[in-house]
Amino acid sequence: MKLKIVYWIFTVGMCGMFLFSAQMYLTNYEMISGYFENHMGFPKWMVYPLAIAKILGVVAVVSNLSRMLKEWAYAGFFFDGVMAFSAHYMVGDGVAPMALFAIVMTIGSRIMWELLERQKRMEAMV
Repeated sequence: MKLKIVYWIFTVGMCGMFLFSAQMYLTNYEMISGYFENHMGFPKWMVYPLAIAKILGVVAVVSNLSRMLKEWAYAGFFFDGVMAFSAHYMVGDGVAPMALFAIVMTIGSRIMWELLERQKRMEAMV
């Protein structure tokens, strides 16, 4: 039971971070795309695809429909977090700790998910 609680703490933290950023991308497109282009050096066409990918990733993790999709979502969140951390750190805008928090939440959720899956397999063998 404790594993499940810890899993959900990490997962809600992770999903919250990525849904918040997706919401910002979709509702403040002009501000975000300008920041992407002028401060980060990224093309602004990336804003909408990133928002959609983050939303779909949250759906894949929370719905638990497919193990493969869930693993891909975790990988995508990890790489998105690492790239966001690197970009924010390099421009020195002070947002890098938030990206680091997203990375920690993603790793924690993924590890707890694996531990829960192992626990289920062990209980099934008994």
